[in-house]
Amino acid sequence: MPVSSDADAGAEAAADAPDGDALPINELFESLQGEGRLAGVPSVFVRTSGCNLRCWFCDSYHTSWEPTHATMSVDEVLSEVESYGADHVVLTGGEPMLHDAVVPLLRELDDRGYHTTVETNGTIHRDVPIDLASVSPKLASSTPTPERDPKGDGEWAERHEQRRVDLDALAALVESYDFQLKFVVSERDDVAEIRDLLDRLRDAAAVEIRDTDVLLMPEGATRERIAETRPVAAELAQEYGFRYTPRLHVTLWNDAPET
Repeated sequence: MPVSSDADAGAEAAADAPDGDALPINELFESLQGEGRLAGVPSVFVRTSGCNLRCWFCDSYHTSWEPTHATMSVDEVLSEVESYGADHVVLTGGEPMLHDAVVPLLRELDDRGYHTTVETNGTIHRDVPIDLASVSPKLASSTPTPERDPKGDGEWAERHEQRRVDLDALAALVESYDFQLKFVVSERDDVAEIRDLLDRLRDAAAVEIRDTDVLLMPEGATRERIAETRPVAAELAQEYGFRYTPRLHVTLWNDAPET
């Protein structure tokens, strides 16, 4: 179910969460999970609109740079989810943890027996039931510098750079949930920052973080771009003992919506 906008497209977080138990929903659909250790699993995707970051390569442009959404109550979201057959629900965005209403939504999904994955940039922690926290810390290569900014003005570069890593939130997420750390790789130099951040996170967190908990994913929202970055991500995973994750949905459907 793609949805149309009732939000101010210039708002930083696509209406910064509607009042009450409502959520800004950009898409709600059934497909295959394309990334991470559950790649290939039939899943219902609940994609919220609004993000506190602005990665220049964002593959959900209409949840961040030009946010669009319909406002749905938690009950409406649950009803739509239950109309599909999958028992795995992926709450994604944008940044879904921005919105207060994800708390009752995730509690209801847990009560109803769904397995939930939350895809988050790792800057916000909430006390909610999550079966798998898919945490994707953003590297310096994600910053929308003026030459990479989709809008061409570099307005977001400083804000993004200041916000993109929150070590306290990352530590709380890996301590609270079964997790995977998923890094988007654009170039070989990214690995130095990944290793440095892992060292700092291991010092900060009171749980073990194994190299096999770390997934390297090629940057790109099209088959053509993935073909360029896939060899780099795969080679680095093999060289450093991390895991490689595909972007299965891109391989199957390129950049089509609701995939």
